[in-house]
Amino acid sequence: MLTQNAKSAAVIGPDGKTLTLQDLPPANIKRWVTRRKAEVVAAVRGELLTKEEACTYYSLSSEEYEGWERLYDRFGVKGLRTTRLQNYR
Repeated sequence: MLTQNAKSAAVIGPDGKTLTLQDLPPANIKRWVTRRKAEVVAAVRGELLTKEEACTYYSLSSEEYEGWERLYDRFGVKGLRTTRLQNYR
């Protein structure tokens, strides 16, 4: 289970709305759509949870998460699409 970080209780999500730990995708998520990936990146950047906590909670490798961050930085939410991956790499 994710623990509440004392630094912040909410951050601004990728869609501009407030994002809390309760708003994050469940741990057993099977389908990673762009919005969910962007929410996890925003939560880590906003210090709702650490990168290590996110990777453990969502069973992500550090490299996979860092790839999400790079694509998000470079292309925004659309860069997190898997269907057009070749256009963004």
